[in-house]
Amino acid sequence: MSTSVIILAAGKGTRMRSTLPKVLQPLAGRPLLEHVIHTAKKINAAHIITIYGHGGAAVQQAFSQENVQWVEQAEQLGTGHAVKVTLPVLPHDGVSLILSGDVPCVQPSTLQRLLDAASATGIGIVTLTVEDATGYGRIVRQNGQIQAIVEHKDATDEQRQIQEFNTGIYCVSNAKLHEWLPKLSNDNAQGEYYLTDIIAMAIRDGMTVASVEPELAFEVEGVNDRVQLAALEREFQTHQAKQLMQQGVHLIDPARFDLRGTLSVGQDVKIDINVIIEGDCSFGDHVEIGAGCIIKNSVIAAGTKVQPYSIFDQAVVGHNVQIGPFARLRPGAQLANEVHIGNFVEVKNSSLGIGAKANHFTYLGDAEIGAGSNIGAGTITCNYDGANKSKTIIGERAFIGSNSSLVAPVHIGHGATIGAGSVITHDVAENSLAFERSKQIAKENYQRPQKINK
Repeated sequence: MSTSVIILAAGKGTRMRSTLPKVLQPLAGRPLLEHVIHTAKKINAAHIITIYGHGGAAVQQAFSQENVQWVEQAEQLGTGHAVKVTLPVLPHDGVSLILSGDVPCVQPSTLQRLLDAASATGIGIVTLTVEDATGYGRIVRQNGQIQAIVEHKDATDEQRQIQEFNTGIYCVSNAKLHEWLPKLSNDNAQGEYYLTDIIAMAIRDGMTVASVEPELAFEVEGVNDRVQLAALEREFQTHQAKQLMQQGVHLIDPARFDLRGTLSVGQDVKIDINVIIEGDCSFGDHVEIGAGCIIKNSVIAAGTKVQPYSIFDQAVVGHNVQIGPFARLRPGAQLANEVHIGNFVEVKNSSLGIGAKANHFTYLGDAEIGAGSNIGAGTITCNYDGANKSKTIIGERAFIGSNSSLVAPVHIGHGATIGAGSVITHDVAENSLAFERSKQIAKENYQRPQKINK
């Protein structure tokens, strides 16, 4: 039986007080709606139908690479109306999971349990039992069986004491959706077409409404304002931190760690406080990340130590490398095994061979550094002439003196030495010494200029 996923994403999100549509607000570095779409893909949904409204063009543009069917809800007349507008593209066979674009954390395992529970009955919902369900639609049961869902504003005082509420996540036979949705009425306190009314229709048809509860309460939490978004961010990050620690990662303080993407890890990885991981990253065995680092879309091999406040973006780092503090690896940085990158060193689109070192205040852009070479403090590769980028190639075992400027394109041979303070504009042969300085001038008994008192 094929599964469709219907995602409600048409709301304006007025309480967010933002020009950005609510479903594009970020959670863990990704739009809320992206989390829901990726969950739909994980359960192998045959169709992903997303209902858009406010900011529709921006929402569609943000997911232009996704295989999503878009359906417009021009007027927001309630959740029932939102699902009804999908009927022209909704298959008549199979089942649909109905999800919300602002409820981003539901887990595939919960949805699979819902699919399994609803397979025998044709309809099922996810519910949650809490101490205070104020504001939510209550689950009314009789002899354990669901009889109705009553919205808070329409509920009696007795019904408002019910602690089990509807999360807004449904699994329904597509045939029944085609039968029931055209029959919805807006005769209620809000004058809206409630999707919850299909539960009453199912009961009238003699159907049993299945239900499951999520393993984790935060899975079904929605986002309506900045306060809820921040709270859900921390709950989600706590969950991710717990998963990493269960894999053996030593998080110094899981409350001060953010994973905004995916991280695969080896054994005995250690991560200090206030580290942010973005995109897709991989850390090998015994990797250590110091406090305040930001690592994005990077691969770090076993044994590497990253000192505090270093920033990586699309970097590939070998085994037993020493980096930082305050180092920056920009896109295209490739460090071989046992490389040393020190404080305030920036590497962009450059490779460093085995054992190469650049320990202080250096910029290496568009360069190839051979194995065992030493780059002195204050060295820069002058790779940009204002219009074009050019390459600097430094051979193996070269020694670049402090405060040198290597004007690309230039080639420094194996074993060559560059004297400190040089501006090198021509190739340097292997095992040779090159330096360029103006003659030093000394003036005895020099009188430094004095400030004139006014």
